[in-house]
Amino acid sequence: MQKSEMTQDSNLSKFKSQVQSSQEHHFSLLQRETEKLKGDIEKMRSELRYEIEKVTAGQRLDLNLERGRMRDELAKQNAETTHLTSKLIREIHALRARLEAAKYDVIKYCIGTLVSISAVGLAIVRILM
Repeated sequence: MQKSEMTQDSNLSKFKSQVQSSQEHHFSLLQRETEKLKGDIEKMRSELRYEIEKVTAGQRLDLNLERGRMRDELAKQNAETTHLTSKLIREIHALRARLEAAKYDVIKYCIGTLVSISAVGLAIVRILM
């Protein structure tokens, strides 16, 4: 009986050591797998950061290009407005000059007409007297 107890104790002890060994082995495998997964997660985080920075940089570039286009368009419109304003001012000055010339001609012809009428009137008065 003692022998069977010793055998059972021995077997139980072997079983416990095997179970403990197996648990330690599984634990070490789980630790390695956990470390591997942590490494993969860090790698994915780095890749995600890189992609986010790349997209952000692309958006910034697009925004800056659009700003540049808008600035160029505004400068073009400004130049065109300035050109049209100066053209309009030149045309207004030309019209004023023509109006002054026409006014001068009207005054000249009015004076000429009045002088002619006065001369005819004086001639008639002289003839009648």
